[in-house]
Amino acid sequence: MTDIIAVPTAAGAALIETVATPDGPFTILEADGIVLASGWTDDSAAILARLRPVARPTRVVDGRSDAAGAVAAYYAGDLAAIDAVPVRQAGTALQSTGWDALRGIAPGEPLTYTGFAAALGSPGAVRAAASICARNAAALFVPCHRVLRTGGALGGFAWGIELKERLLAREAQTRG
Repeated sequence: MTDIIAVPTAAGAALIETVATPDGPFTILEADGIVLASGWTDDSAAILARLRPVARPTRVVDGRSDAAGAVAAYYAGDLAAIDAVPVRQAGTALQSTGWDALRGIAPGEPLTYTGFAAALGSPGAVRAAASICARNAAALFVPCHRVLRTGGALGGFAWGIELKERLLAREAQTRG
């Protein structure tokens, strides 16, 4: 099934906020306290571009996001802080299932794309699993950086391989 789920927002408005992190600026787009998109940039247009056109809010205003505190807590060592942040993404049923599954990957315990595909019940669907990661708009809150190539190679990451490596190292160190 390839249903696309629209993401309604109150009066079409959303808040956008950029916060400083040890890995550089991190921007959060949220509506009604729910993260729609996020990533390591201070470019609001780049965050909006992560969303399907049907899911883009009609109005975006600068403001203070509810999720910014979870980002600060994550970088302070509370890796579970991001788990409680509500996220909504527009996608197919398989993508939604995959994004939910990504949120269940424990920090410091990454999966391979093959393992992620198996966790979705389709061990042969490695490319689909990789596509789910690539289309994830809510970086950090939906931790697609926790999926690796077979053998432990980093694979791709929308925000750069070096950042993926730093996130994984931080999570391994904090858990260990």
